[in-house]
Amino acid sequence: MNNTTSGWASGMMGVLIFSGSLPATRVAVAGFDPLFLTVARASIAGLLACLLLLAFREKRPAREDVVPLVVVSLGVVIGFPLFTALALKHITSAHSIVFIGLLPVATAIFGVIRGGERPKPVFWLFSCLGSAIVAGFALFQEQTASLVGDLLMLAAVIVCGLGYAEGARLSRKLGGWQVISWALAISLPIMLPAVFVTMPQVFPEGGNAAWLGLGYVSLFSMLIGFIFWYRGLALGGIAGVGQLQLLQPFLGLVLASLLLGETVNAGMFAATLAVVACVAGAKKFAR
Repeated sequence: MNNTTSGWASGMMGVLIFSGSLPATRVAVAGFDPLFLTVARASIAGLLACLLLLAFREKRPAREDVVPLVVVSLGVVIGFPLFTALALKHITSAHSIVFIGLLPVATAIFGVIRGGERPKPVFWLFSCLGSAIVAGFALFQEQTASLVGDLLMLAAVIVCGLGYAEGARLSRKLGGWQVISWALAISLPIMLPAVFVTMPQVFPEGGNAAWLGLGYVSLFSMLIGFIFWYRGLALGGIAGVGQLQLLQPFLGLVLASLLLGETVNAGMFAATLAVVACVAGAKKFAR
């Protein structure tokens, strides 16, 4: 298997892992406070990341890489998990997954800001159209819509797009798994003490599902998924492998329906298809 094929396979594995993040978070917030869930998942993954860095004797990042790593940490270690956990207190995971279709556009926008790219004007047309579709879908939902939940999901997409773009840029220099490991390690001095501050006095009784959700988002969503994802970006190319994110809303909707028994109606599928089409068009004219 050559590097390109290996990169696509690794990227696909990352997308499969990320597709279970929102359903797992939905299950976890049923038993844990969103703030505790955020710091707990980051702490568990951060401790494992430190063990990886020590085991492979990785050199410390250069001084100029520290600030970008902090940005990655704020985006994908703290911001996205916290905003999605808070959002899932107000909306279903199936509803929230539609917003994930905007992640490639958000990543591309921050690629323009951080990477100095100059997309064609048609790119912005697709980007604005996709945003309008998501806003309209959220506005006209009857039972699952929540203004607070939708705004939190939009915030999650924005900070995650920034973290993805910054992480992809750094992966060319530091390596794929090293980027997320250092980002987790940087956040650990804050996240670990916060676990004891936010820890509930009484843990959920019989809440095996909540514990499983916490385990999944800690091990897979926070660390293992990023190892596959950044490796895929490094081997297969950021622009090409990044398109695999377009499959995430479909996979997430299927998981939400199969695992949580949530209703996935025709409107959700239609909105997801429309958003994915807009993101695909925006990606085509990103360069």
